[in-house]
Amino acid sequence: MFGIFPTLCIFLLGVFGVGSDEVSVMEGDSVTLNTGVQTNQQYRIRWYFNDTRIAQINGDLSKICTDVQCNEGTERFRDRLKLDHQTGSLTITNTRNTDSGEYKLHISSSDSIKSFSVSVTEIAAKMNELKAISPKEGESITLDPAVARKSNYLMMWYFNDILIAEITGDQSQICTDVQCKERFRDRLKLDHQTGSLTITNTTNTHSGLYKLEIIRNNHSFSIRRIKSFSVTVTGVALSSAAIAGISVGVLLFVIGAAACVIYSRKKKRSVL
Repeated sequence: MFGIFPTLCIFLLGVFGVGSDEVSVMEGDSVTLNTGVQTNQQYRIRWYFNDTRIAQINGDLSKICTDVQCNEGTERFRDRLKLDHQTGSLTITNTRNTDSGEYKLHISSSDSIKSFSVSVTEIAAKMNELKAISPKEGESITLDPAVARKSNYLMMWYFNDILIAEITGDQSQICTDVQCKERFRDRLKLDHQTGSLTITNTTNTHSGLYKLEIIRNNHSFSIRRIKSFSVTVTGVALSSAAIAGISVGVLLFVIGAAACVIYSRKKKRSVL
């Protein structure tokens, strides 16, 4: 009997799993729950949310069901669930606080169950809103993501959906393609502490949509967040010398106008 109990315990742990991974995300983030397997091994994978089946995939990739198909009209996750055909991992995009709950992964071939406790934090709308910046030509701007960068973060900057800079751990790259090098030649600077991007000596060709994709990787899950900035470069920023020149010109104009008024008045008096 004493020899049977350890074996039975090991079996039960393998079947039912131990505990659950705690996953905390902010509203609007995307989260991927990893299976840790390859579906080419003929696994049948099923995903449950609070004990309701929401997704399913077979190892031969012939069956993939989303929540609406599985649950005859349940629309909680409409168009926001994605399954990785290679691993069976589940991604929830544009998370909402109603997505908080217990997610369970069941892999039929090994009779294993893995759990994820997902908590979606509701945030103020302004934290996700598009930030608009309008510098003058020649000015420098800094696009600040307002997050504390960590070593396991992958941060990628895009300009109109073209990758222009990225930070991976201690490594960084700026403008790897020709188009990017021509547009931003020697103008981009990355802050490794914050991940912020600075554009120096801006021109109107730098106007457009800038997006920062932040990916936080964990062995059992990953979280993806997007920050967006709309940049419109207008006019030309005047130098201090130009401003001084304009000021002198205005002053001379005022003095000249006053002199003309005085002269005109004197002339009228002399005629009288």
